[in-house]
Amino acid sequence: MISVTLIGAGNVAQHLFKAFSISQKVLIHQWFNRDLKRIECYKNDVQITNNLSELNDADIFIISVSDDAIVDISKKLLFSDKLTLHTSGSINMHHLDKKNHRGVFYPLQTFTENSKLDFKDVPVCIEVERKSDYNIVKTLALELGGQTLRINSDQRAALHLAAVFVNNFTNQLFRVAHEITEAQGVDFDILKPLISETAKKIQYLSPYMAQTGPALRGDETTIKKHLELLDENMHKSIYELLTKAIKKTHGV
Repeated sequence: MISVTLIGAGNVAQHLFKAFSISQKVLIHQWFNRDLKRIECYKNDVQITNNLSELNDADIFIISVSDDAIVDISKKLLFSDKLTLHTSGSINMHHLDKKNHRGVFYPLQTFTENSKLDFKDVPVCIEVERKSDYNIVKTLALELGGQTLRINSDQRAALHLAAVFVNNFTNQLFRVAHEITEAQGVDFDILKPLISETAKKIQYLSPYMAQTGPALRGDETTIKKHLELLDENMHKSIYELLTKAIKKTHGV
């Protein structure tokens, strides 16, 4: 049995707690958060605390807080020589305080509070400072049921950047589309099959080969009509920039 202490109670920590709670090989030993109200509903399932001095021994301590708080919280930990992991995609492993054995446990997925998530579809990127820690961290990741990958800090930073493009930026484009349809009284849900097919297509085609649309075709008449339909200058700028990028990529 691997004993784990969670530090932080953001969306990632909440999902990890729920996933590990049903594992036969992982025991959530304690859960720390500065605001106890955030985790008070779990007090019958795990020992909760808002005091770092009350943290007991565990096999692994997982720091799952905002990126800006990771370094500070790792410095404030009162113990040493313990395996301590963070869950960030962008923070270098060596930014953790060196008094503990450092590592990274990065689930590459978007996490939303109260949304259902199947960890079988979530790759977990692993990095450890000591080779001897790799097997226990990999075992922990495998208990979630998905793929595990050994990724260094530079690779993880690149993955995190790429994830911003495919998730955060794409979601903003969905929002722009929602505003466009809403302005004309059209139900955004009509676009959802197209969204699904677009995501499905890149499961078997490269993004380059999957590209379609007026920019790829060099259809200047349609591009001009689209720009005339856009009222927001920001939306015009986005359309023009992405059109330019597609044309450059495909030599149009």
